[in-house]
Amino acid sequence: MFNTSSTLTVRLAIALVVVACNSSAKLRASENASLPAAATLTIGEPLNDSLDAQGNSPTIVISASAGDFIRGAIDGEQLVLSLAGSAGNHIRQLTAGHGKTQTFMFVVGSEGPYAFSISGPAEEKFSLTLRSSIPLAEQKAPQPELQSPRLRQLQQELLKDPSTERFWSEIGAAGAPLVESEGVMPPLPESDALVTFLWRGDHRNVRLFGAPSGDHDELHRLGDSDVWYRSYRVPRSARIDYRFAPDVPVFDGTPWERRRAILATAQRDPFNKLCFPADPVDNYDGSSVVELPDAPQPIWIESTPETPRGVVTRHQLTSKTLGNTRDIHLYRPDGYRPGDPENGLLVVFDGDKYLQQIDAARILDNLIAAKAIRSAAAIFVSNPSPESRSVELPCNPDFANFIASELIPWAKTQEITASPANSVIAGASYGGLAAAYIGHAHPEIFGNAYCQSGSFWWSPGSRPTLPASEPEWLARQIADAPRQPIRFHLEAGKFEADILNSTRHLRDVLTAKGYTFTHREYASSHGYFYWRYTFANGLIDLLQP
Repeated sequence: MFNTSSTLTVRLAIALVVVACNSSAKLRASENASLPAAATLTIGEPLNDSLDAQGNSPTIVISASAGDFIRGAIDGEQLVLSLAGSAGNHIRQLTAGHGKTQTFMFVVGSEGPYAFSISGPAEEKFSLTLRSSIPLAEQKAPQPELQSPRLRQLQQELLKDPSTERFWSEIGAAGAPLVESEGVMPPLPESDALVTFLWRGDHRNVRLFGAPSGDHDELHRLGDSDVWYRSYRVPRSARIDYRFAPDVPVFDGTPWERRRAILATAQRDPFNKLCFPADPVDNYDGSSVVELPDAPQPIWIESTPETPRGVVTRHQLTSKTLGNTRDIHLYRPDGYRPGDPENGLLVVFDGDKYLQQIDAARILDNLIAAKAIRSAAAIFVSNPSPESRSVELPCNPDFANFIASELIPWAKTQEITASPANSVIAGASYGGLAAAYIGHAHPEIFGNAYCQSGSFWWSPGSRPTLPASEPEWLARQIADAPRQPIRFHLEAGKFEADILNSTRHLRDVLTAKGYTFTHREYASSHGYFYWRYTFANGLIDLLQP
């Protein structure tokens, strides 16, 4: 902000400094005796006068400090305004003489005092106005608009007392983040709430890992206080897991390495007791959780002692096609009858993650016991390594061949079979992409593909920080190929920008091709925390008795 009452002292140095757009012009006191020897120019008040008979003005020396940001305007016909340094050296031309009113701006450098000179038609009248001067010390970015009524109140309180102890005591008692509906600016629709994440401390930067924007957003600092914040307008049905990362390292690395550096300091919210998992090892383990009032209840996650339990067994399978060995977990529900034509089959990628973080076996137990789905065995396919995951899952024909020619025949030796109509191939992220790709490639095995937040943005050669020049490869393949006898279940979170948009595009492709599918969007983001709450919904859609 600038002080509109500030003034700049303007001296008309006649015959002492020679500065003009026309280098041959020499200004003398006698050439324009009507101009005063000195003048004080108030911001916003014009200096009105005329050029001399040669079309030049006396030099106008500006008293200003290095770094000052100056803005102004000159009125008159065909006037050229120039800026010079203390030695009379030309710095820059500020106006070109086009139009009656011309605006200009510049930052004062180290060659001051600076001077103006004006040239134009002989005896042309001019009006020079300095509209603002902002000293370097006052050049600060404006605070973002405070949507939160509590933070607006705090902002006013800090004008009287810089201490934030009372505020943080209040947050410590009530918990964080702030969830507000009334008094939000601009007002919220009834379906939304304002969630404001808060961090206390004096840091270089603080980022929000798991922000509803789908990115790792930087928090704002409230003035010079120790309050860092970021507000989001989200549906009242949202459930959000998040972490804070103060002072994220900045270094010379690849975009992916620098993005992942947030994990070095990411930690849970010390003002929020709700977390996942419920028994973290330390403050850096797990995530903090905020559940809004209308978040769906997780009815299929918890089970009672009376719920019949299936059996999970661990195996290892070596692939000749891929040249590696991986863990395979087989789930057989209670009372499983091999060979029953009504049996279902579920093949899930990132199998260890689904068992550990989604608790998929328990969800299957609950759904089967409630007869919400048919009795179904499951094959949980793990990755040999993180590196192999990023190679095998994104639309890899060799991996598809491994599933069709090695995994499924091996499963038959374990007496796990099902008809294509009762078979589902499923996964999340890259696994969701793989499920759609392999299901489309092998409808003779899988009649259903379940894609949780599928990475449909992918194209050959791309990765999360290096998008392809022509993204969404799989959608184009499905659009160009004959329709296959397979149905899809697509889901994405409203906080997953790229995945949400590419999933919607695939939905439109499936519609145009005449496929049978279901498509769901949730007030959620990307990760197993979210997928565990929606996993049962897709199974119910695809494995109904």
